[in-house]
Amino acid sequence: MTDTSTERDLLRGALIPSLAVGVLAIIISTVTRGSSGFMGALLAQLVVVMYFAVHIGVSKISRNLDPMSTMALALFSYFAKFILLGAFLFVLTRMTSRESIDRGAFGITAITLTFAWLGGEIRSYLKLKLHLPLPGQKG
Repeated sequence: MTDTSTERDLLRGALIPSLAVGVLAIIISTVTRGSSGFMGALLAQLVVVMYFAVHIGVSKISRNLDPMSTMALALFSYFAKFILLGAFLFVLTRMTSRESIDRGAFGITAITLTFAWLGGEIRSYLKLKLHLPLPGQKG
């Protein structure tokens, strides 16, 4: 058995394509929109990576919990991330100008990074080859 955990493999599998797409998005946003595009794309990179990394962290924490505690922790984390993301976007639109952070670069980068992260996470999950017992099978 290896010393790497499932969560570490999932994080690595999702982080590599996300960082590649993020760097590309930052370059494109900087070339097309200037410094405001750079800031928008960079901020989107930070938000998306933190948002999804929390999900993997919660799954690591809840690995040995009973199903009810796992569900409660998962629901709490989803609700907290939803509220915090909404608050962040509210503050972003109220406290920064469009000249300092390009909203279009932020949105497009966040969407493409989300697809890259989820695609990488799904790909790495399929490579894990987890063997779960089926109902009726002997352990």
